Amino acid sequence: MSDEQAVPPSSGVSVELLATVDLGPEIEGLAGRQLRMRMVTIEPGGVFGPLHDHRGRPGTVYVLQGTITDHRDGTTTDYGPGVGWPEDRDTLHWLENRGTVPAVEISVDIVQTDQP
Repeated sequence: MSDEQAVPPSSGVSVELLATVDLGPEIEGLAGRQLRMRMVTIEPGGVFGPLHDHRGRPGTVYVLQGTITDHRDGTTTDYGPGVGWPEDRDTLHWLENRGTVPAVEISVDIVQTDQP
């Protein structure tokens, strides 16, 4: 079974919206888009899934505490405190906390706000 097929369901995750900026008035051509900053906490043993992509929702992650394991392309990468990973149109992944303390990240991305 591939890594992608073995993704457990999401559990032990909380997300807090910290800030948003409507990008339409700020940058021509970005109407209906928002810059969003969230704090994501993954408890020990927690999973942030399901397997998901970031097409149309690019972003970046900064890990504040703990270690987050990123599963993508059949490989795993552990990220501790500091700069984490980019999330671009080629990203297809899921996350987990294999550690013993809550893992906390700051996620900043651009999202579409005017859904059809």
